[in-house]
Amino acid sequence: MVLEIDFNSDEAIYMQLRNQIILAIATDEIKEGDSLPSVRRMADNVGVNMHTVNKAYSVLRQEGFLKLDRRHGAIIALDIDKLRALDEMKFEMKVILAKAICKNITEEEAHEIVNEIYNEFR
Repeated sequence: MVLEIDFNSDEAIYMQLRNQIILAIATDEIKEGDSLPSVRRMADNVGVNMHTVNKAYSVLRQEGFLKLDRRHGAIIALDIDKLRALDEMKFEMKVILAKAICKNITEEEAHEIVNEIYNEFR
């Protein structure tokens, strides 16, 4: 898995890591049960502070994407709580769709974007 960090981005580095790991899971680049590099190794590979990687891993754990094990490190372990995932998705999409409405993006345009993104993962 190759992670690319944009150090000039307004998005926090730990969120960039989180997002790229989620994308890698969605595209089957990494799968349930796969191990992520140790915090130290990931920090060295990406060129960031260990605390940044630790924060990204912690967020992914809280969100149900991985479990942290002292012996085996960070393991992809998807949370099967679909109702919770749907609630989180609805909350996050409310803000995204509110921004879209403010920018005069139509419902049809939003649906087209969602369909396009889903097709990218197939």
